[in-house]
Amino acid sequence: MASLTLTEPVILFARSQSISILRLGDLTAPAAPIGIFLVRIANFINGELWGRPTLLPWGIVFPAAGPLPRHPSQIYEALTEGAILFVLCWWLIHTRKELKRPGLVAGTFTAGYGIARSFCELYREPDYNHWATFGPMTAGILYSLPMIVLGAILIARARRPLEAA
Repeated sequence: MASLTLTEPVILFARSQSISILRLGDLTAPAAPIGIFLVRIANFINGELWGRPTLLPWGIVFPAAGPLPRHPSQIYEALTEGAILFVLCWWLIHTRKELKRPGLVAGTFTAGYGIARSFCELYREPDYNHWATFGPMTAGILYSLPMIVLGAILIARARRPLEAA
C-alpha cells in the first residue's frame, strides 16, 4: 500500500465533504499562524535559529551562538508570520467578509507567509553551507518565492468579479 502525501488526506476530506479545496484553505488558513507563532516562541526559548549579530539594544546573547548579541529573529518571525498574519486572516474573514471569494484568505496567508519569511531572513543567521545561500539570498528566501507567487495567483483569481447568483 502506497503512503499518502500531506496534501492527499486534505483533498480526500474536501471531496468527501463536498467542499472546495480553496474554501477549505480559506477556513483553515487562520489556524496556521497560531502554530507558527507558538513554534517560533519555542525556538526562542530553546535558543534555536538565532539571528545575525547586532548592536541594537534588544540584541540577545544566545549561549550556543557565541558571545555576540544577536537579533531575536525568532520573535520577529513570531510577530510577522504568526501574530500579524493571524490578525490579517481574521480581519479578512470577520470584517471584510471575504469568504465569499474562494482562495482569497488562503492566498493572502500563503503570499504573506512568503513575504514575512523573506523579510525575517534578513535578520536570521543563514545556513552558510546550504547550496541556496549566496550573498543576501538564503535558502529561506529562495523557498519563499514560490509561496509568494502562488499566493498572488490565488489572490488575483479570487479578486475577479463575483458571478451573479
